[in-house]
Amino acid sequence: MNYWLMKNEPDAYGIDDLMAEPDLITPWDGIRNYQVRNMFRDDFKIGDQAFFYHSNVKEPGIVGIMEVVKEAYPDHTAFDPDEKYYDPKSDPDNPRWLMVDVKFVRKLDRAITLAELRKHPDLADMRILQKGNRLSVTPVSKEQWDFILALEHNQPRG
Repeated sequence: MNYWLMKNEPDAYGIDDLMAEPDLITPWDGIRNYQVRNMFRDDFKIGDQAFFYHSNVKEPGIVGIMEVVKEAYPDHTAFDPDEKYYDPKSDPDNPRWLMVDVKFVRKLDRAITLAELRKHPDLADMRILQKGNRLSVTPVSKEQWDFILALEHNQPRG
């Protein structure tokens, strides 16, 4: 099993939106980065777990857990000129962009903020904590995953 961190702005689509979906499932669409596309294509598997991370807010952080329920398939939003993520160079016969489906597992009992993550030397290698990282999807090691879940029921330091 692989572990991931998937960022989204809650004003656009947050954990509460996922909780409101029929069957608690949504396509993770709109990815327009080749590294992430390749992760979707090559690395994402059914059953993988992902942290849902709220970005571009006053206190960005991990707010929930999702599970991959459908592996990579063409992102149809790339083909529709009326869609926000339309890409005129993407061809349905040879799609450039992919998406996966994720299912809500649970909300964390409390958000684990970016500031809190930064305080733990055990997490220093996390991609989200690396200077200049702008990827919206990053891998998380099993050790990092377990460490973060252990933080959930501890009071934040600081």
